[in-house]
Amino acid sequence: MAKQETTQTEASGYFSGTFRKDFISSIVVFLVALPLCIGIAVAVGVNPARALITGIVGGLIVGIFSGSPLQVSGPAAGLFVIVADLIAQQKAKFLGFYSGPEDAADGAAMTYALSALGLSVLVAGGIQIAAGKLGIGRWFQAVSPAVINGMLAGIGILIIVSQFHVMLDHEAIWHGHKAHGGLEYMATIPEAIWKCFDLSGTGPAHHLAAAIGIVTITTMILWQSFAPKQLKLIPAALLGIGLATIVAMVLGFSIRNLDVPDNLLDEVSFLNSTPAWTSILGDPSVYIAALVIALVASAETLLCATAVDKMKPGHKTNHDKELTAQGFGNMLCGLVGALPMTGVIVRSSANVNAGGQTRGATIMHGAWLLLFIVFLPQVLTLVPRAALGALLVYTGFKLVNIKQIKELYKTSWSEFAIYATTVILIVSFDLLIGVIAGIVLSAIKLLATFTRFEADLFVNEEEKKATLSLHGAATFLRLPILAQRLEEIPEDVELHVDLSNLTYVDHACFESLMDWAKQHEKTGGTLIIDWSQLHGKFQKEVDIRHNGDSEGNGNGEVHRNGKSPSRPTPVGGGVG
Repeated sequence: MAKQETTQTEASGYFSGTFRKDFISSIVVFLVALPLCIGIAVAVGVNPARALITGIVGGLIVGIFSGSPLQVSGPAAGLFVIVADLIAQQKAKFLGFYSGPEDAADGAAMTYALSALGLSVLVAGGIQIAAGKLGIGRWFQAVSPAVINGMLAGIGILIIVSQFHVMLDHEAIWHGHKAHGGLEYMATIPEAIWKCFDLSGTGPAHHLAAAIGIVTITTMILWQSFAPKQLKLIPAALLGIGLATIVAMVLGFSIRNLDVPDNLLDEVSFLNSTPAWTSILGDPSVYIAALVIALVASAETLLCATAVDKMKPGHKTNHDKELTAQGFGNMLCGLVGALPMTGVIVRSSANVNAGGQTRGATIMHGAWLLLFIVFLPQVLTLVPRAALGALLVYTGFKLVNIKQIKELYKTSWSEFAIYATTVILIVSFDLLIGVIAGIVLSAIKLLATFTRFEADLFVNEEEKKATLSLHGAATFLRLPILAQRLEEIPEDVELHVDLSNLTYVDHACFESLMDWAKQHEKTGGTLIIDWSQLHGKFQKEVDIRHNGDSEGNGNGEVHRNGKSPSRPTPVGGGVG
């Protein structure tokens, strides 16, 4: 009875205060998600329903089980490249063995490709669930930021160069076939621009589509920069698409609009039926795509969750729970033939900024998407494709993040090189190749960092003094270098060891130095080390080693027999 009363009290408290904030936030998130979902569907080349269904699953299902309550999930620009490539490859593969009527070839090829996509998304979801249950969600955060940012920038560039053609109502054709890949899309951009200046009226009105694209992007930029504070909650994307649609309607522009079926829910298909399932199940590329989708979706989701934690004080993500929820959502999306999902920063930040308090805002935004596709699908037929292309061009530009590139260039040449390599390979070849190359380069850099070691020795014979400057990481791999330098030191000198440039010292090198110190004292020599230069990392080990024979002076220096030194600690018969 008491438990029932507590539940009623919590529900009453939620609806009396928090519900209002969640409700308002859910409307804002819905208005942000709607044009983005549709734009991504157009970019991939599928019906908008397949992206909207993903948004619904992300809200109504993932929102309930999410480990990051304020994070909003749905179709993301970051996955567009993978999905578009998979569909294009599978269509080409199907047409290679298709022997039916020509007029049905394209439809049959698309059905085959969507079935392959559904299986890939289903398997990707299973991989994410397994990763979450095994507790490796946080391991995705161990990937170098240069690789993650390079991946997002590479995807951003691919979005820009492919959607630039959509923004101009242009079909990118490369040597007789539809352009595929970043380089082919780039190569056909000059042709697309040139066609905008063809005002003969004999072909498509590319210049009118370009004008709609410019209206969309300009509206978004101006609104984000100059919108009154009271109206900031109105999404720039929705305003840009809305204004572009009105301009196209009022001026009667003859440009392409969205093609939407009467009933969007007809697109729900449980692993689309195709007679070629044997071929799909035995295709290794389907499972490779599943792995890539799982990796990219997981990395993007957890990066987004971390960003939400920073935006909302007190909000803390359970990474493994979030990864499991995302996997469950992607398995559902694969089953019903929808696009894959991930946590998305644009919608999540809109949720936080609009005042969302609990997972209720995320769940309700999914309900609004469902109501929209049930009752208002024909509204979409008014939207120009060029406006949606422009929205994604702008989104791609934001993914590239020029400011971040400048900061990385100034901070670290090696990190910038990893970033640039990742971007170039993604754009030139493939997303998976670029990411793997970036991870390999990061590992090489890490290995180089932990194996770089120098020991510079300077001896003053007249004053009987010597200085040994250690640089880098003193590990067992570089023990021979340290041992060689110690052997070069005369027996009766006072040795000062400079640790200011030493980043790490392992137990093997530590023991070697201490053993040498004992022998050096027996020959009348002295060893002086200021351990505070290692930020106290070995203070505990030093104290344990001496077991009370030495003590600290509070500043990281260690001295013997309770005498506080006025200079770095002399060592005799042990370590100071």
